[in-house]
Amino acid sequence: MGDRPYYVGPIGSGAIAKLVHNCVGYVIQAGLAEAFTMGVKAGVDPLALWLAVRQDAQGRRGVFERMPDHFLPGEYEPPDFALHLARKDIDLAVGVGREYDVPMRLANLALSEMTEALNRGWGELDSRAAMRLQEERAGVEVRATRQAIQAALDDAP
Repeated sequence: MGDRPYYVGPIGSGAIAKLVHNCVGYVIQAGLAEAFTMGVKAGVDPLALWLAVRQDAQGRRGVFERMPDHFLPGEYEPPDFALHLARKDIDLAVGVGREYDVPMRLANLALSEMTEALNRGWGELDSRAAMRLQEERAGVEVRATRQAIQAALDDAP
């Protein structure tokens, strides 16, 4: 899966890590397909859209690289981008999808998650605070201390 072997735990942990890796990749792939079909159907050239999007915060410093900022330590203040602003953006994207008859299943799910988090009073927290909802449903906290994160990053190639 990567450029070097990494111990993730006892027998079976590697298989779980592979499933997580593949699942995340395919969920992101589905999200990209959904968002890009909306953008192209709304009139943006696919190549221009890709070039613009790959230069944004998600492209330059993507989802995995940002996990240690808020989600892994479970710290959502100060926000990099407030939940209420992220919810506004996803709501606007869903609206464009509706205007151009583009199904936006994943975006609607994200909107629902962000709305629930907003209704809990988390609007001024970092947008990733909405990820706490899944932790609650699953009955598990996904946490690593800042020290452990830094040690892992220092050890990474």
